Amino acid sequence: MIVSWNWLKDYVALDVPATEVERRLMMAGLNHESTQPVGDDLAIDLEITSNRPDCLGHLGIAREIAVLFERRLQLPPAAPEESKSAVASLIQVSLECPRHCYRYTVRVVRGVKVGPSPTWLARRLATIGIATINNVVDVTNYVLMECGQPLHAFDLARLAGRRIVVREGREGETLLAIDHKTYPTGAGVCVIADAEQPVGIGGVMGGAETEVTQATTELLIESAEFAPLSIRNTARRLGLHSDSSYRFERGLDPEGVDWASRRASELILDLAGGELAAGVIDVGRPPPRREPIVLRLAQLPRILGIHVAAGEVRRILEALGNAVRAADERQVEVVPPSWRRDLTREIDLIEEVARIHGYDAIPEDVSVPMSPSAERKQDRVLGRVRQALTALGYDEALTLSAVEEGWSAAFSPWTDAPPLISPTPILRRADRLRRSLVPSLLGVRRTNESVANPTIELFEIANVYLPRPDSLPDEQVMLALTSGGDFFAVKGAIEATLGALAVPAGLEVRDFKHPLLSSGRAVELWLAGARLAIVGELSAAGRKEFELRGTATVAELRLAPLVDLAGLVPRYREVPATPAISRDLNLEIKETVRWSDVASTVREAAGSVLEQLAFKDIYRNDELVRQGEKRLLFSVTLRDPQATLTGAQADAIRERIVAACSQRFGARLQAS
Repeated sequence: MIVSWNWLKDYVALDVPATEVERRLMMAGLNHESTQPVGDDLAIDLEITSNRPDCLGHLGIAREIAVLFERRLQLPPAAPEESKSAVASLIQVSLECPRHCYRYTVRVVRGVKVGPSPTWLARRLATIGIATINNVVDVTNYVLMECGQPLHAFDLARLAGRRIVVREGREGETLLAIDHKTYPTGAGVCVIADAEQPVGIGGVMGGAETEVTQATTELLIESAEFAPLSIRNTARRLGLHSDSSYRFERGLDPEGVDWASRRASELILDLAGGELAAGVIDVGRPPPRREPIVLRLAQLPRILGIHVAAGEVRRILEALGNAVRAADERQVEVVPPSWRRDLTREIDLIEEVARIHGYDAIPEDVSVPMSPSAERKQDRVLGRVRQALTALGYDEALTLSAVEEGWSAAFSPWTDAPPLISPTPILRRADRLRRSLVPSLLGVRRTNESVANPTIELFEIANVYLPRPDSLPDEQVMLALTSGGDFFAVKGAIEATLGALAVPAGLEVRDFKHPLLSSGRAVELWLAGARLAIVGELSAAGRKEFELRGTATVAELRLAPLVDLAGLVPRYREVPATPAISRDLNLEIKETVRWSDVASTVREAAGSVLEQLAFKDIYRNDELVRQGEKRLLFSVTLRDPQATLTGAQADAIRERIVAACSQRFGARLQAS
């Protein structure tokens, strides 16, 4: 933001050197970039952070100077004289896209004489690098750089139907802008149209067909409040950025919309003559109500380490435009000004006091009380997960939150609702907020295959966005894995991760079918009665969809249940004084029976003396395959903490296990 030294003097007495003003502004958060002489003036370049759009005009900088040097701020009156003709009889305005344009105001000036600007105005604009065009356009630029509110002047006689319609663009529509380039509009773009066609791109640039020329005698002065996201998307989509879009993207003072319109009308009457129609057409929402903020004075020494007198605190806050509602020796309650949208919390007011009082007034060795803090349980769980997977040989990946339409449709096991669509693709065609991490991770796998990486073991922890009707999406933290190993290797990695978290409940396995996953090698894992994960090997169709050459297995887990169930605090467990006894079992069982079901039955039959259940192997031969059976080998470790188990007791427990498996699955015990 370049400001003119002489221009600033219109609003605040500058009886100190420019270098001192630059230093104080820098210490207050407006970094000084450079100062260049321009004739008898100085062009001062200041860096304005994105949270301070109020300083994107000379009045905002002057306000800061007035507070820092305790000077009086002189604002222009902005009180133009009106004629008897009502503005509503001269123009019709309708707002059809309130989500793109919050508020739209119009004033009309008739009988103007367009010509060159006076020397003082031309010099002001030249100092800050703006070329002069004519007295009307120069006034709109002057007011923009004065208060930060963009304006636009239309030739009213060239508006078809003497009508303004603020609406979304339509497919096939184009606009010849005042930079003499043609831009498409289309859905999602806020356009300013007359009764027939677009005459401007809202918040970005006006159209050439209705621009002010030497022949113009009637003016329509536009001052509006556009939605920052809409302007940002439009500017990026069209590759068209302007001083106006730069300011609208950051959010402007809603109460400054009408002031800027009155100020521009006043200057036009003074420089171009004419008469101002009475009143203003103002459509859209009113300025939002500003909520009060309480600053507890005891927080200043706790956070800043220094004491600031209550009177000084109140002076600073009032000078910055805050309206004091109540104040005593303990606290100050204020309503922030409309131009300071960044003031929403107590800590914001503390920062304001600190920067105006002076950071250099805080000693280097000041003692600031410290409050202990701790990681959230979720952060500690994620740390354990990363540690476990890294130890298993996995590398962490980081991918974009949006994917292309094909990938989004290919795999979405958590919801059938259509994905949310971004109007601006993040990368190439990636415009769908992802409902699963698996497609993104397989894309990384494909990239690694293309550069011949021999080992591709990857995981990612990130949000997915599950759409909900009439509400914001359900953002769930997920863990996804992809491996060159088989189904059992990935399932083992999941079990090892659960072990690292000391999750007490056992996994339940259920069938899962998906065209991208191999039949018989894809399951759902359930934990504590809720679906936890999807695990499966990619089918030939899955490898083709993601252009993979090698085999791959994927898994995706919901992390919220793990956060709830994880046991992160190590607990002491007494070392048993009694010995353990192990027994091996070899059961012939139907091929369709899952190990997880057998394990559940074994635990139930063995009871409290079961210390460990260990799967060993599955055996198949031609005869077993023909019979649709397999042999399941596993071992049990038994221990009674109160007494030593005898061999006979252990054999009895083994027989109980065999009987339970025989009754439920038709299993038969085989000789080991």
